[in-house]
Amino acid sequence: MRYLRTAGAVGIRRPRPADEAEFVAAARRSRDLHHPWLTAPGDPAAYAAWLRKIRRRDSAGYLFCDRASGEIAGYASISGIVLGALRGGYLGYAAFRPYAGTGHASTGVGLVVAHAFEVVGLHRLEANIQPGNEPSRRLARKLGFRLEGFSPDYLFIDGAWRDHERWAVTAPAAD
Repeated sequence: MRYLRTAGAVGIRRPRPADEAEFVAAARRSRDLHHPWLTAPGDPAAYAAWLRKIRRRDSAGYLFCDRASGEIAGYASISGIVLGALRGGYLGYAAFRPYAGTGHASTGVGLVVAHAFEVVGLHRLEANIQPGNEPSRRLARKLGFRLEGFSPDYLFIDGAWRDHERWAVTAPAAD
């Protein structure tokens, strides 16, 4: 398997149409893990729609995989990419069972952040996290994101407007 970046047991790569069955199966077996925080593309139509979205100029998507097995351990998306003076975007991510809690997500998302800064040319990434989503908050803290604020009724998820905390990280200063 050819990866964009690797670290330890994890590699990141771009998703492909051929990943549909494995991705959808992983999303389905992880529904309880993600609820009510997000809904991963859990059927072929949703996966195809996600692929179309992440191929637009203002988005990007990545799979983080276990290097030993090649299995998809989770995914990350960057949406709302704006270049020019801002050079930023919004980061979303999720781990899949059985890899949740193994470090695959923090390593994979860390690789995505580095790729976004060093290859895509972004300067800032923002992750909007629901206050009760402690695993996501821990991951953000571990990767150097800082809590910047609170947004009531920010995103419509699982049939309701949900409050979110705004976490952000900026690219390290060039030496």
